[in-house]
Amino acid sequence: MSAEVLPSIELETAPNPTASVIWLHGLGADGNDFVPIVPELRLSQSLRVRFVFPHAPVRAVTINNGMRMRAWYDIAAADLNSRADLIGVRESQAQLEAVIVRETARGMPSERIVLAGFSQGGAIALYTGLRHAERLAGIMALSTYLIAPDKLATEASVANRRVPIFMAHGTADPVVRFQWGEASKRMLEAAGYPIAWHTYRMEHSVCLEEVEAIGAWLTKVS
Repeated sequence: MSAEVLPSIELETAPNPTASVIWLHGLGADGNDFVPIVPELRLSQSLRVRFVFPHAPVRAVTINNGMRMRAWYDIAAADLNSRADLIGVRESQAQLEAVIVRETARGMPSERIVLAGFSQGGAIALYTGLRHAERLAGIMALSTYLIAPDKLATEASVANRRVPIFMAHGTADPVVRFQWGEASKRMLEAAGYPIAWHTYRMEHSVCLEEVEAIGAWLTKVS
């Protein structure tokens, strides 16, 4: 049985979009979180993009004392090996795949779709995009890390072995440590993926310089 399509906020930069960016928010936020960034990307008027910002399901998060909030998966502890509940990760993967199916049903080819996300959302964008059966336009992973790297060799999709990947991380990130992002980048590079790696003097956030780099990258891959 296919996953239910998550409720989302949509924003089109122009009528009749020719590319889609599905952008996942971080833990405890919702689809509204990155909507204000779209105008700051300064995309060319000739680039017609539909931005889709899904809302994660509400679930209990162990590391936050079981508090219920929007989350793409549960987090058991603050160390890298215990951060991702793989059952929840796979549920979110199926839900993101359902959003992709809806985009293709609306006439958007898979190779014109970018999967993007911040923190937890970035981890799901990476996890899903690397396993997606059809070629994607790109994957954007902000302040995040690679889930289950030991399974990538056997689970990765051949179609996305050369998919462009934009990764960015703050050097002072106290939530998703910079070392985790950097190690994830190195593992992906070792597996042959082309990584555009950007670092910024910031914590667990997004900065203006990063937004400008995202806009330039989206223009290139879209």
